[in-house]
Amino acid sequence: MATEEQLTGWTGPSSDTEQDKQDRTDRMITDAVNAHPAFGGCSLSVYPKGSYANQTNVRADSDVDIVVQCHECQYWDEAEPGARNDTAGIYQGIWTPMKFRSELVAALQAKFPGQVDASGSTAIVVRSSSARVDADVVPSFNYRYFFVSGSYRDGTKVFKNGAGSVVNWPVQHLAMGKAKDARTNGRFKQAVRVLKRVENLMVQAGANREVPSCFMECLVYNVPDSILLSSTWIDTMKGVLFHVWEGTGGAEPTEATERWLEVNECKWLFCSAQKWTRTDGRDLAQAAWTYLGFGS
Repeated sequence: MATEEQLTGWTGPSSDTEQDKQDRTDRMITDAVNAHPAFGGCSLSVYPKGSYANQTNVRADSDVDIVVQCHECQYWDEAEPGARNDTAGIYQGIWTPMKFRSELVAALQAKFPGQVDASGSTAIVVRSSSARVDADVVPSFNYRYFFVSGSYRDGTKVFKNGAGSVVNWPVQHLAMGKAKDARTNGRFKQAVRVLKRVENLMVQAGANREVPSCFMECLVYNVPDSILLSSTWIDTMKGVLFHVWEGTGGAEPTEATERWLEVNECKWLFCSAQKWTRTDGRDLAQAAWTYLGFGS
């Protein structure tokens, strides 16, 4: 059975060396975007998202996710026709999704020659070196969702390489994760790191399939604060795994109040658009329970 000392040791973030590499990668990508001549008249911002920004990364998952967001135009959706309450016209400028992505690829290739892979459907990958970690650079645009009341929620819209798009909520994810971490005296993010380290070890041992890092963070986010505030890490992780196992059994609830959310609280955790399923969560919890020797 896993010991209290072992679990406590797994609560920490990446090492200082890994953190330095992540920070350097972030800075160099920002420098590449700022130095690109074609972006001279383009309003944009560069910022991290994902486990690096949320401080839930561990050494085996130490790559960074960087958003490069174009503010020149805004995409939008509305809850029902007429909910949108502004009068902004149709964008007439040059920054189409294809143009923005191609210039971002050019900016990264100029800074990291031979280390850029733009063949993926969404992110542009910058390969690691001895001084850097891998980076997924995501070209994004402003996005706004209008509710029936006329209020709205701001996010980002990512156009896939080829066809389709994805809406993300990185600002909300960061804010909600910080709030839960504060409520639980830092134990939310610590518990996420423990689960990620256990998952890495299980994959290496062939004890369970690999699951996305973001998915594990979302699973722990749906665990009640009271469980995360248990007095020992053995009790905490038992509570986390049992809650995930019990909560992912059966069909998706029909009542909205009973459904689980992503950390951003803007998306359902389980729906047809996600790349994971309830079974993935239940299998992960059961495998981790067994791997940690928690018994029957």
